[in-house]
Amino acid sequence: MIYHIVVGDMAAAPLNDAIVLAPELAGEVVVLKDILNVGPLQKEEGQSFSEMRTAFWQQVINNEKHPVHVDDFERLSDVCVELSKNEEAIAWFWMAPWPADICAYYWLLQYLGKYPGRFFVVNIAGLPFLDANGKVFFPKSISEIQPKEIVKARRLARAVNAAELETDGEEWRKLVAANGGVRTLEGGKRVASKNDDQYDNQLGSFCSHQYQKASKVVNQALSKFVIPTGDIYLGWRLRKMVDIGRLQVQGEMSKTLKDFEVKLPGDGADAQLNLAV
Repeated sequence: MIYHIVVGDMAAAPLNDAIVLAPELAGEVVVLKDILNVGPLQKEEGQSFSEMRTAFWQQVINNEKHPVHVDDFERLSDVCVELSKNEEAIAWFWMAPWPADICAYYWLLQYLGKYPGRFFVVNIAGLPFLDANGKVFFPKSISEIQPKEIVKARRLARAVNAAELETDGEEWRKLVAANGGVRTLEGGKRVASKNDDQYDNQLGSFCSHQYQKASKVVNQALSKFVIPTGDIYLGWRLRKMVDIGRLQVQGEMSKTLKDFEVKLPGDGADAQLNLAV
């Protein structure tokens, strides 16, 4: 029995298709929904990790009709129970060169590292794959890989060794201690902790002294820069920029990004005057 662990539903889709193609991959796909490269990592006293992460995402998404519940730890606990009961069961983590995946790897180590020789990593970083048209490319996400290519990638699976358990296990403790609002990938498996406003300047670069849809600002930032957070998080940052006075708003910020507009403070007259001088 193989427990295939991936970050996000999009990454799970081709993996499920690959399991149909290759019986040797037979097992269960376990999807981690949390994006651990953003938000706090330190729990408060009496608070569980899931409660802390749930509170963060509820603040970001702010949807009272459909409240967020982060339960990755609970589902991982179920996997650990099965690994304890069945010595032939193993866990594979499919890891792409993306900060959410690397952070998830460090988080998983503290639990799956307790099963020596049974926690495997399939690391696709820097490796070529064929796309749907047969052209070579280097994917940044498991979701970009064709199912038949995932079947081939199974050969990359290798058990995490004792040295990695010690050195990489320390990385998660460092990230928790830093408790940055954002974690960026610096190359390889190196992750750096940054402040909450890490991407605010990129967002601000697409704002002007004329109101425009928040959705437009976010989409422009995502298309221009490599920002591995998604639109929901960036929309939250826009709202924070309004709260601290970096942006002005009209519309309903409590709703979707299409329901409010933002602009830089003032009317731009000072900027025009400076240009004229």
